[in-house]
Amino acid sequence: MTDLETTKRPSLLARLYARFEELVREAGKFGTIGLITFLIDTGLYNLLWGPLNTLVAGTISMAVAASCAFVGNRFWTWRDRARTDLRREYALYFLFNLGGLLIALTCLGISHYLFGFTSQLADNIAKNGFGLVLGTLFRFWSYRQIVFRKRPETPQSAPMNTEREIEG
Repeated sequence: MTDLETTKRPSLLARLYARFEELVREAGKFGTIGLITFLIDTGLYNLLWGPLNTLVAGTISMAVAASCAFVGNRFWTWRDRARTDLRREYALYFLFNLGGLLIALTCLGISHYLFGFTSQLADNIAKNGFGLVLGTLFRFWSYRQIVFRKRPETPQSAPMNTEREIEG
């Protein structure tokens, strides 16, 4: 037998994981932070739902949860990313969080005021179901691409190609 016959090719799943390992790891950490802050957001929203207007309660709960998420994402999810000015990161983070908030509040407002679904359950489904999913996709993309950017590769940090790698 030759070396090629005895060497197994990695499975499709293993190759896909190897290719997207960093993205999978980041998405897992982002999801963990998201779950924790979802509980903060939902709990606070439901505490404020009765005494306050639904949109005000949603805004307050999401602002508190977003502050907690910033700390978790900066110091855990993307801790290996280049550190820029904390004010820049925090400002951009909250700008894109505002975008996610507007997405969630738009879903809530459409459900509550346009479609007339005014129960607490309907408001939670609109805000924490549809709004959360769409807002989270937007936030993950913007945080990953803009707020917590990868360190640029420098010639010293880039791997050197050897003749063997070039020929083989």
